[in-house]
Amino acid sequence: MTPALEVKGLCRSFGALIVADHIDFQLERGARHALIGPNGAGKSTFVNLLAGRLRPDAGRILLDGQDITRLSAAHRVKRGIGRTFQTNTLFRHLAVLDNVALAIAERMGVSGQLFRAASAHQEVIEEARALLTMLNLMALEKTVVRDLPYGQQRLVEIAIALGLRPRVLILDEPAAGVPSHESYLIFDAISQMPADIAILFIEHDMDLVFRFARRITVLASGAILMEGTPKEVESDRKVREIYLGESRG
Repeated sequence: MTPALEVKGLCRSFGALIVADHIDFQLERGARHALIGPNGAGKSTFVNLLAGRLRPDAGRILLDGQDITRLSAAHRVKRGIGRTFQTNTLFRHLAVLDNVALAIAERMGVSGQLFRAASAHQEVIEEARALLTMLNLMALEKTVVRDLPYGQQRLVEIAIALGLRPRVLILDEPAAGVPSHESYLIFDAISQMPADIAILFIEHDMDLVFRFARRITVLASGAILMEGTPKEVESDRKVREIYLGESRG
């Protein structure tokens, strides 16, 4: 079966600094795949290449078997790649429901009309509420985003990404900045996402990675060190030495 997303020989450098070194990678359909590695390993650069915020120097990126290497970030969104960032990009002065509804309206091509004729686009509101319900945010639909705890703001950002109906969803440190006692909310929400969405997430909390990932890719110095199941990654000697540390037992 064709992977949801495939990378072949991806390279990128900034001057003499190599940040993506001939990376080959596959994200299977419905994957729950973690990308880990030490600081400076090239994780954010890699997802920026996938999402179209950076152009590779060499290599190809395929979505459902179709070459998207030269497509812009906006066109990749339309083709089915969704993405969240390390810091959220919400409309903080708008209510939760409005944030999600705007993303859905943009996808439907009616964003300019949404607030002038909301009643004419009831399907937008209904879809937004369905997403909020799935992520346990429905009780907060009228709450202004800036008044939410940071963990719930991250959930709103995920709802917005889902509102674009991605086939591939890239989550760049979804629990970043979230207090540890709230981070489980993010990953509980991820576990409730539709099974047909392939999810690639960067995360530094290894307890969360080993709990939620079915497969893990380890980056080091812009190259793939190894890939495997959580059990295989945790038991790999090089990974333990370079990243996990012997303290994990």
